[in-house]
Amino acid sequence: MAKERIDFADENVRDKYRHTTSHIMAQAIKNIWPEAKLAIGPAIENGFYYDIDLEHKFTDEDLKAIEKEMKKIIKAGYPLERFELPRDEAIKFMEDRNEDYKVELIKDLPEGEVISFYKQGDFVDLCAGPHMEKTSDIKAVKLESVAGAYWRGDSNNKMLQRIYGTSFPSQEELDEHLHRIEEAKKRDHRKIGKEMDLFDLMEQGPGFPFFLPNGMVLRNELENFWRQEHKKRGYVEIKTPLILNEELWHTSGHWDHYKDNMYFTEIDGEAYAIKPMNCPGGCLVYARKPHSYREFPMRVAELGQVHRHELSGALHGLFRVRTFTQDDAHIFMLPEQIKDEIKGVFDFIDYMYSDVFGFSYHVELSTMPEDHIGTLELWEKATNALREAMEEKGIEYVINEGDGAFYGPKLDFHLEDSIGRTWQCGTIQLDYMMPERFNLEYTGADGEKHRPIMIHRVLLGSIERFIGILTENYAGKFPVWLAPVQVKLLTVTEKNAEYAHKLAERLDEKGIRVVVDDRNESIGYKLREARNERVTYIAVIGDKEEGSDTLSLRHNIKGEIGEMSIDDFEERILDEIESKVAYTE
Repeated sequence: MAKERIDFADENVRDKYRHTTSHIMAQAIKNIWPEAKLAIGPAIENGFYYDIDLEHKFTDEDLKAIEKEMKKIIKAGYPLERFELPRDEAIKFMEDRNEDYKVELIKDLPEGEVISFYKQGDFVDLCAGPHMEKTSDIKAVKLESVAGAYWRGDSNNKMLQRIYGTSFPSQEELDEHLHRIEEAKKRDHRKIGKEMDLFDLMEQGPGFPFFLPNGMVLRNELENFWRQEHKKRGYVEIKTPLILNEELWHTSGHWDHYKDNMYFTEIDGEAYAIKPMNCPGGCLVYARKPHSYREFPMRVAELGQVHRHELSGALHGLFRVRTFTQDDAHIFMLPEQIKDEIKGVFDFIDYMYSDVFGFSYHVELSTMPEDHIGTLELWEKATNALREAMEEKGIEYVINEGDGAFYGPKLDFHLEDSIGRTWQCGTIQLDYMMPERFNLEYTGADGEKHRPIMIHRVLLGSIERFIGILTENYAGKFPVWLAPVQVKLLTVTEKNAEYAHKLAERLDEKGIRVVVDDRNESIGYKLREARNERVTYIAVIGDKEEGSDTLSLRHNIKGEIGEMSIDDFEERILDEIESKVAYTE
């Protein structure tokens, strides 16, 4: 009878599988270096690691040797057998094996805690489990890298060696994963950003990106498009200050729930905060004058720069920064408008992700976290409204328990890029709490005062992060409407320069971003450089092209196009810019 296939889509199954693999790696290390001391070895996203205390410094050759030993352990098919010991016996058991870190972990466990171990062959490890049934359940393994890690993440403790690895139920799935890693390295937005001169990260401002001229072209095109689409859908735009007084953040609730991630300053002897969110400023704008129910829904958008304190070790290109621009909007509405507004925002997000950028995505409904404000009744009401809106739209979603914002539940949109990675970008948050805290009101049809209900939403999430995602998704070969340089004219000889510049003026007048390379370099050199810059269209101009008013064209994805008249090329590229067509490799 065929063995049932491992359901690797199940997170619990994946964690159990990879945690078992970490035990196999630990056993292999102990087999080769019996003096090694084991710390912790959990499953993590996309793999596992184990922290090891060993005087010998692991090399790439050592990783190969460990892998080889792991395969022997896997082939042996040792069953993973669980057993428990009383606290004192468990401590002595680990002391006898010279496992100091395990002893410390046991001593830190609360009194009465069950202390369990797992045995495979002659190897035993302290572990709560669960695990696979036997070592031969593991099919494909790869050890990836070694890094330093302080015991318990405390720099006052000893630096250990952390070996990272991954495992899959088949070699094919592992190979596919490794291919994605290699693709991700080639698409790294930090590398491409440098090659295309999009942005820079400098030691004078860690986590505070500098956008360069090419990057600003891309950014401005994205933001201009964002504004056009919001105007079509009845949004108005505001801009709120970067710095607001501390009292505001007490009112909003951010002081109690977010102050560790905020920056502060003092002005005229009073405490102020640099905003980590745009919503309190949006509430102040709403509250500045009376409102009637006839004004609803009010859709108020803001490309608002925010600052959040991120640990230096967490900073990563444009993906994790200390300042970024949220493409925010706050929608103030009546109770009977909630579901229609949620649906409208969903349709807007779907248009941006699917129609414009070609991403697929899935939706998660994130519910009330432990750290929250407001009553359970209001949370249930808000959560049901989000759920019902999605069900009425016929949209599938998964529940993400306890991951809502502190003021309300949310729908999170996880888009998938061209190499299968997912990114959480858009969000729709339904909020009954903030209007209450800011005493927001409107006059209803009955002449009485009522509270509006508020949606917080972002489409792209963070402009900076979304540019990073687009850079990696397209490998720098942006759709022509976003490309910093849409056309590069390469002259074959110096005498073609005058004609090339006249042509560039003509294209520029049509709004096409064009650069002329008339340097006294070989055409092969110029072509290689233009390709590395990921210019959308490269046009060669020699005597033949000049004499016939044609261009010899190459597209950065479609490859050689061949000869085309200038009129036809103008029509082609302007149509691609207008339609926002995106070619894929």
